[in-house]
Amino acid sequence: MSISKTYRTAFAAVAAASLALAGCSSSEEDAEKTAEETTEEAEAEETEESESAEETEGETKAAEPGTATVQSWQGAVEVPVPPKRPVVTDNRAFQILEAWGVDLVAAPRKLMSPELAYRSNEDIADLGMHFEPNLEALVAAEPDVVLNGYRFASYFEDMKELVPDAVVVDISMDFAENGLAEEFKKQLDLLGTVFQKEDEAAALYADFEEARDRAKEAYDPEQSVMGLLTSGGKIAYAAPGTGRSVGPLFTALDLTPAYEQEGEDNTHGDEISVEAIAEANPDWIIVLDRDAAFPHEDGDGYQTAEELITNSEALQNVTAVEKGQIYVLPATFYVTEDIIEYTEVLNALADSFEG
Repeated sequence: MSISKTYRTAFAAVAAASLALAGCSSSEEDAEKTAEETTEEAEAEETEESESAEETEGETKAAEPGTATVQSWQGAVEVPVPPKRPVVTDNRAFQILEAWGVDLVAAPRKLMSPELAYRSNEDIADLGMHFEPNLEALVAAEPDVVLNGYRFASYFEDMKELVPDAVVVDISMDFAENGLAEEFKKQLDLLGTVFQKEDEAAALYADFEEARDRAKEAYDPEQSVMGLLTSGGKIAYAAPGTGRSVGPLFTALDLTPAYEQEGEDNTHGDEISVEAIAEANPDWIIVLDRDAAFPHEDGDGYQTAEELITNSEALQNVTAVEKGQIYVLPATFYVTEDIIEYTEVLNALADSFEG
């Protein structure tokens, strides 16, 4: 065989082999490319499914009751939100919660204002009065949260022991120590978080601030003010800052006291003679009638706060009496004392001061 022929034969063989190898390489690349695309598509689908599952799970979690940390009188407490079986004992919360449409399973209904639908709602177990509470009804109600305070504050530890599966939260307030604004802000933050009514809570507080600022602007600090309480036909003194219901208004509005004596009984007021009131000669009198919240019958001797003051011979020459500058808190105030009622009082005082 010639060299030329041998070379051509070898070249042809090599070429054929190269083509075969090239064909194999191309097929492998196509296969690898197809496999990669398939893997990428599978991973993309898996990612989409995973994200979809996470979104669904997130939606489910958002729909179910969770927990939140609130600041109570005794520090931070974790509570279920919103509670399924809430119990509330502090009468300063009832009017707020009824306005928010909150369903209670138990509460001291006799402590409520007659104007509240809660009071006559038999679906709410009645815990009785604070001086003789029905704590068996609390146990039977099987609460998950108990918001306890004010007149029931002394039963806090008893409640924790009686309903160990519930979160018992102390929602007490101290207006004398911290003032109306700070304590109401704390209360609304707590209630708004627990019942998921943050916007409603913010609106209530904004109304309060507006009323306070309006009354403060309208008040003339050159005019003196005296705080009084009446009950059982007697007039008592409500000390600025600390006196029951009336005292916190002095701090909130920077009222000028006509009579300055430290209070000792911040619940029923301190003894004061009509002669001492006359000598102080206040330009304004703000008074809480503790008996006005309860029904009265003819002949039971009840006299309104205004009657007790204006009918007193010793007080006839007092400026507040002569000018009719006596403001009596709403009849239901004694059993409400909440931010809604204080807002009403502040607006009414603003009207009076603007005169």
